[in-house]
Amino acid sequence: MINTPHSDLAGMQLVRNPHGRLVLTLGDGTVYTAVVPVRAFPIAAPTEGLSLIAADGKEALWVARMDDLQPAHRQLIEEDLAAREFVPTVERILKVSSFSTPSTWDLQTDRGVTQMVLKAEEDIRKLAGRTKLQITGQDGVQFRIPDTHQLDRASRKLLERFL
Repeated sequence: MINTPHSDLAGMQLVRNPHGRLVLTLGDGTVYTAVVPVRAFPIAAPTEGLSLIAADGKEALWVARMDDLQPAHRQLIEEDLAAREFVPTVERILKVSSFSTPSTWDLQTDRGVTQMVLKAEEDIRKLAGRTKLQITGQDGVQFRIPDTHQLDRASRKLLERFL
């Protein structure tokens, strides 16, 4: 018999225990005392395909769409994901040190002002045409630009030199 993960959200309960861990109780009464949410497609489809992984490393519950979760459960999962996923969103490109790589970029992000060193132009990944980007800095930190059209004109002009 193959042990398949659950995907039925009916009757499921999700709470945070006093130690900050997520506790999952399935509709059939099965309890998992420390589950960790993991996105299947964190960049391309962050709200689709979520797995709750049990302490033994096996999938306890598959969630096809986060919109299917009760709001309180979704909030707990999003809090957990936010604590583990650190991908600042670029709001503005303030300046770049040069138009050849390596290049130091001064950025305004949703997490504040920071600097990033772009080692090579290949570290700018185009996720959806030329409008959705993921940029990996020299230190491994990944920055995202959800839509280049939402950047101010000066930022777009600087960015175009590297695309």
